[in-house]
Amino acid sequence: MKYETIVNQPVIAAERFDLRPLRNSDAGLIALNAGDVRVARCTSSIPHPLPPGATEALIARAHAEDRAEDVWAIDGSRSGASEVMGLISLMRVDEGQSEISYWVAPAYWNAGVASAAVEALLAANPHGARTIFASVFQDNTASARVLTNCGFQYLGDAEAFCVARNATVPTWTYSRKAK
Repeated sequence: MKYETIVNQPVIAAERFDLRPLRNSDAGLIALNAGDVRVARCTSSIPHPLPPGATEALIARAHAEDRAEDVWAIDGSRSGASEVMGLISLMRVDEGQSEISYWVAPAYWNAGVASAAVEALLAANPHGARTIFASVFQDNTASARVLTNCGFQYLGDAEAFCVARNATVPTWTYSRKAK
C-alpha cells in the first residue's frame, strides 16, 4: 500500500474549490487531463502523448522536501466538481520572486476556474513573494486574459520551448507586485 506524503504546503480555500497539495491518488485524473493535447500544447512542459510514469514523477517532485516549485490541485469536490479540475503552481525564481503556472481541464474552460485559482493563490501568497511572474504562449489569449484580469502587467515578448509542440513558441511575459 502506498501512503500519502505529507507536504508542507497550505490548503487554500476559494469560493468553489480548494487548492491543495497533490495526492498520489490524483495521478489518474492528472494524466487524463494533462494528456489532452489541448492542455499539453498550452504548457511548456507537458509532453504529448503523455509518457507512462510522467504523472507519478510530477507528484513525486511535488512531494520532494527540496522542491523549488509548489503544486496544488484545483479540487472542486466540495462543490460537486472533479477532485482535479486542473493544477496551479508557484516556482521560486529568486529571493522574493515566484512564477505562477496553471492549466485547467477542458471541461472547466470558460468557467472562471483559472481566474479564481490565480486570485486565490495570489491572495494567499504562500511564498511571501514581492513579485509574481507569468508567461503564456501568444496563441493562448484566454490565459493572457486570466493574467490581465488578475492584475498582471505586460512586460514584454519572449519565447519558450513547448515539449508537446516540439517547437519554440512566442510568449507574452507578465508580472504583478504583491498587495
